[in-house]
Amino acid sequence: MKAKINWLILYMGKKKRFQNRKKSDYKRKIGNRQELPPFRDREIVLSFRKFDRNQGQSFEEWQKSGLLALAIERLSSLCQHTLPQARAQNIITVYDQVDFPPKTNFEHPRHVPNGVDWASYHIQGKECVIGYFERNIFHIVFLDMNHEFWITEKG
Repeated sequence: MKAKINWLILYMGKKKRFQNRKKSDYKRKIGNRQELPPFRDREIVLSFRKFDRNQGQSFEEWQKSGLLALAIERLSSLCQHTLPQARAQNIITVYDQVDFPPKTNFEHPRHVPNGVDWASYHIQGKECVIGYFERNIFHIVFLDMNHEFWITEKG
């Protein structure tokens, strides 16, 4: 009997607590959350989800040649910019006029959608990180130590 009374007291206490609340108390308050800027105004973020292990070099090869730490350092500085800033300052090159380079030693990976705007980011000299942008996300696809993604006369 005592347990039944304790449960009843507990139930009544909770019931009163909820009776004092208004419907608006359960709604998320408008204006308390910071609005996110449009994607073009967000800083660049990196993704290795589409990285192709069958073409270009591996992370291990870049580490052995002393490029991996430098690449990470340079990529971290890229992430301080928005895509329009990086393009305006010629930090990154976006190839938005062609689907895939006409002269290349790479093949378009099946796991990368057709019609993306490929981009290259030079680490030093001819060494590049190759990928494409999806909003503010730079999907890194290839590590190109020998400038074979977009072959040029001087490349």
